[in-house]
Amino acid sequence: MAATTTNLTEKTFMDRLEPYLTFIGPMVMIFAILLFMGIAEPVRYFRLSNLNLILLDAALYMPMAMAMTFVITQRGIDLSIGSIAALSGILMAFLIKQYGFSAYIAIPLAILMGAVMGLINGLIITRFKVPDLIGTLAMDLVYRGLALVIAKGLVLARFPDLLTDIGRGQIPGFIPVPVVIGLLTMALGYWALTRTHFGRYTISIGSSPEASEMTGIAVDRHKIYAYVLMGACAALAGVMLTGKLNAIQATSAPYFNLHVIAAVVVGGTSLFGGRASMIGSLAGVLLLSMMINALVTLRIEFFWQSVASGVVIVSSVALYTWMQKKDRDGARSFLAGLRTTEAQKLMKFSALLIGLLILLLAAGAGLATDPTPSG
Repeated sequence: MAATTTNLTEKTFMDRLEPYLTFIGPMVMIFAILLFMGIAEPVRYFRLSNLNLILLDAALYMPMAMAMTFVITQRGIDLSIGSIAALSGILMAFLIKQYGFSAYIAIPLAILMGAVMGLINGLIITRFKVPDLIGTLAMDLVYRGLALVIAKGLVLARFPDLLTDIGRGQIPGFIPVPVVIGLLTMALGYWALTRTHFGRYTISIGSSPEASEMTGIAVDRHKIYAYVLMGACAALAGVMLTGKLNAIQATSAPYFNLHVIAAVVVGGTSLFGGRASMIGSLAGVLLLSMMINALVTLRIEFFWQSVASGVVIVSSVALYTWMQKKDRDGARSFLAGLRTTEAQKLMKFSALLIGLLILLLAAGAGLATDPTPSG
């Protein structure tokens, strides 16, 4: 009788813990990075200026990660966000530099133009029935091409203080302005996902578009709303990037799509739809920014940074895919699922990948040498 009671208690605890695993996973990896860097490069990594750089880098991706969480949850994808950010930034820069618009007018117009680009994406996907992957990839080429045509190779620079404040300003005695903007967008996204019909419909559509249609949800219209939000947030990121660099060009933001999708997936939002975690997306953004900063601190080449990012993404997607398969197979508890042969193979494979990543970090720390002062 006691054994039965224990098993029931154990299952109940794991059942309660399982919804938070998507958040716990990235947090464990964040803690591992902090622990490793505390041993390898504590002075350089934990200095206030470096922590500020990590937050500034993460803040740039927070608005896009918020919107991408909705897009991916409803079984969509958007590969055009980098070109939307660049084109919005170029258009805003021309309004300010060439036509004398005030930044207070040009910035909202840039975000509005991003929303229009998102609307075009949504209409292509829902009206013409083009798959999300192909449709947004094609529009990525269109928007990037338009940015190249408009900019004509120019680098537009030196913008009003309002724009630089949005990109890298500091609230005295507080935190950077872009971090405030990023956290506010994530908070609004969490509220929309958990407290509004928009969030509930998003999860419902991702779980079963056909069943959602039968219950009266306008699936296509809702998908368009998500892509409009995505376009607006990509444009906001373009504004923030322009302010951060105090410059913009047509080739800016080339890897925004991969970085944002990676952060959202690492945070536990399922690529198969129906499962979302806004807090997990925030943790994923912080994790990737901390990891890339750690690799830079260890003086590891940019190409190896891409390898490290890929390792984290593959491990995360493999874990969450297994978790969903466990749900479909009707496993009674998380621990029971871990005892299966498939789970054992997955854990060994993930341990191998993470071990290789740790070796990479260790090699970087061992080879890192302080630059010799010149003169």
